[in-house]
Amino acid sequence: MTGGTTNSHLGEQTLALLWERTRRQGDMPAFAKAIGAVLGAMRGEEDGEFSMTETVLSDPVLTNKVLRLANSSMYSAFGQHVNTVSKAVLVLGTEAIGHLALGLKLVEELSSGASDSTQAHVEMEKAVLAGLVAREIAATVRSPQTELAVVCSMLHTLGRMMVTFYLPEHWQKLQQRGGSGNEDAAARELLGITLEEIGMAAAQRWNLPGNLVTGMRSVAMPSDDAPADDAPANDTPAALPASDWVAGIATLSRHCAASLWNDDEAGAAEVARISAVFSPLLGLELEQVRGAIAQARETAAEELAIAPLSKPLERRARAMAQTRQRAAGNRILQSGLADMRDMVDSASPGQMVSAALETVYKGLDFSRAVAFVRNRRENRYAARMCFGSLPKEQLAAMSFEDAYEPNVFHAALNSDRVIFIENARDPKFAAKLPQWWKTGLAEARSFVILPLSANGQPTGFLYGDWDETFPEIQLSPTEFALLNDLRGLVVKAIERRHQLELVSSRAA
Repeated sequence: MTGGTTNSHLGEQTLALLWERTRRQGDMPAFAKAIGAVLGAMRGEEDGEFSMTETVLSDPVLTNKVLRLANSSMYSAFGQHVNTVSKAVLVLGTEAIGHLALGLKLVEELSSGASDSTQAHVEMEKAVLAGLVAREIAATVRSPQTELAVVCSMLHTLGRMMVTFYLPEHWQKLQQRGGSGNEDAAARELLGITLEEIGMAAAQRWNLPGNLVTGMRSVAMPSDDAPADDAPANDTPAALPASDWVAGIATLSRHCAASLWNDDEAGAAEVARISAVFSPLLGLELEQVRGAIAQARETAAEELAIAPLSKPLERRARAMAQTRQRAAGNRILQSGLADMRDMVDSASPGQMVSAALETVYKGLDFSRAVAFVRNRRENRYAARMCFGSLPKEQLAAMSFEDAYEPNVFHAALNSDRVIFIENARDPKFAAKLPQWWKTGLAEARSFVILPLSANGQPTGFLYGDWDETFPEIQLSPTEFALLNDLRGLVVKAIERRHQLELVSSRAA
């Protein structure tokens, strides 16, 4: 184990400069003030239980997490009906809830990327990723120390975060001397103190609980070299004592996060090596550890957008382009609606359908948009008009009977509601797609159905889809409202025509 602080003059100078920078710049992204109330409750104030309840209830996200944990299988002995935070405090204890709250606050602060420094932001992302790894690994054995392990794992690189955030010029020198990822090797010489010691000094300065500081220690990684010829074949490292288990989880999580973050083959190989070395130390099966790390990686990429796992530059470029495209598209929908309002009292239903189809095709940037009309005499729906790349013979072949069938199109027509299908290629959704769609429109990844009903009877529908070249999409409430306004105008024209035909027939 390593820990403690240095007595060297250079190390004292480094810490003095660090505290001066924190005094002038403020504590690193709200760490101290964000967790002050939680720590106060954990320390057993005069009315500690009430204080913790009040602290939890002040944060809706934390409230949900606490109640979910109290009702989890880990605490099933207490029953599965914990409905109040007050009871959750009794079931879990202020310490477990405190660690849960600390972890949540640290994730909020770290993942917000409040630093303008690229290096500091990278170290913060790695800390959040380490917390995810720790949570997944500890959860595999339903450890009551899971939340403590999460917090300690995120704080494990606190020294690196402090130096990158407050002493960037020193960090640059460490990288020049030790190399990227190996800055600690040069820290003792250049700073007079290790990065781990800086982290512990900061934790003690913030008066973090002793069990957190203890969990921030690094466990020495045993050698994973092949045993000597005369060594026993089953010679494996001894498991860590219980008092060091959290520190072991935190050490493993920190190393994994540093390697996972790079998202390359070398990093993956290092994660495999580290997992094999630490699994026996922690008393865990290797497959358990590998599965937990894989889950943490997936969560980091999808939910927290940690770089470069989530390919942030590509994602940001797509998101910005899509945002601009959607805003422009909504303006097209609004302009088309204005034109349709002007013409609704004079245009034929066919003209209104044409205007509506053109508007949605352009406004939503569909790959294809098709208008289907119901022919009551033939009891069929048939495609009559199309925008986009769809051969005429293919369009002519798209028709189906109006008798109800259990598929998404009849469901839309019966409910008279706009239906949006995000993933038409989901195997579980295949049974809800009719054969005519699978034959003629299966290139679509997502699609929208706008049913048209006049006087309570379906008269047709508008269909539009996106293929795989379009970014994944979710329609906003604004877009649903515009689509409903649009189909309302088409229906108005159809009903007006029906009314005129009725008057004409009576006059005859």
